[in-house]
Amino acid sequence: MNAPIGKHYQVLVVGGGTAGITVAARLRRRNKSLTMAVVEPSEKHYYQPLWTLVGAGVFPKEQSERDEATFIPRDTDWIREHVAAFRPAENLVVTTSGTAIRYDYLVVALGIQIDWGKIAGLEESLGRDGVCSNYAYRYVDYTWECIRGFRGGTALFTMPNTAVKCGGAPQKIMYLADDQFRKAGVREQTNVIFATAQGSLFAVDKYRKTLEAVAQRKQIEAKFKYNLVEVRGTSKEAVFEKVETKERVVVPYGMLHVTPPMSAPDVVKRSPLANDAGWVEVDKFTLRHSRYVNVFGIGDCSGLPTSKTGAAIRKQAPVVVDNLLAAVEGKPLTAKYDGYTSCPIVTGYGRLVLAEFDYEGNPRETFPFDQSKERLSMYLMKAYALPRLYWGAMLRGFT
Repeated sequence: MNAPIGKHYQVLVVGGGTAGITVAARLRRRNKSLTMAVVEPSEKHYYQPLWTLVGAGVFPKEQSERDEATFIPRDTDWIREHVAAFRPAENLVVTTSGTAIRYDYLVVALGIQIDWGKIAGLEESLGRDGVCSNYAYRYVDYTWECIRGFRGGTALFTMPNTAVKCGGAPQKIMYLADDQFRKAGVREQTNVIFATAQGSLFAVDKYRKTLEAVAQRKQIEAKFKYNLVEVRGTSKEAVFEKVETKERVVVPYGMLHVTPPMSAPDVVKRSPLANDAGWVEVDKFTLRHSRYVNVFGIGDCSGLPTSKTGAAIRKQAPVVVDNLLAAVEGKPLTAKYDGYTSCPIVTGYGRLVLAEFDYEGNPRETFPFDQSKERLSMYLMKAYALPRLYWGAMLRGFT
């Protein structure tokens, strides 16, 4: 069925999260004459990296929330709908209302999809009976309630067998919880377990060694290649599948913090833009689509072989903007993204390891000291400086 044709834009940005707004703001600053729109249904915008500290009782969750309207660039249309389909061969997208929007250039910035339903029993248990998660605004308060009220037993923290937002994040809340358990005097009665589907604590050796030492110091038990497949909320049991043998193991818990499985948005998976794994298929250096030359991908929805973080987006956005504007002018695409990403890994209240690295896993550190060491200064940067940089500069197209 043919969709009714809506407006035509020189640049259409799909997604109004970190990646979409940053690109739109940069494009508007570089070229005020472009006709441009952002497709984004949400009325609110969230600084999600703060949710770790919200879950640990440091900040109220409201501090992570702003009105989306505040960040839509001037002279840019805001289309408050979901995208239902991509038709790149026709240079259009179709919204859930059935309207087809045409474009000259498309930027796909839809973020990552959280698949709560892929763990049996999780949706029914979440937010009650000690089952918590920092990965949703509506539930993050309950994480702190669980940690603050914990009185001993097994505190279980998980990491799935999928890509996630910031590969270090599932550990951060665990280290903070450990500190709080000690402060409350219940650590001796507590067994802290990190059950991860991965084979190690971190992919980059320099930072992995530090995190292993942190886990050893805190007496945290790591269970590697354990993938959470079921939550039995009423009996407080977590069911894991061993990655290598597929054997099922039941672990009782007193509190359970779940990092849910994540994937590319379904609308991307079923589109011609997707690679075999469902992510937007882009050249890892230019960020232009591998088959559609007027399409660019950025951020968590893209099939880039690097960690999915806001810091990665900060480095990707200038590349997308430079190359898109070069394409508009018929020039070669010379801007290159080297895979830079950053994981500020909180290892306790007042301590943080700032992991920065590229596609090859080589450290790409910003500061003139060893960032694999836990530092108060880096914790303060994450807690106070980075949110200000995000709201005041990054989303305004300045950095």
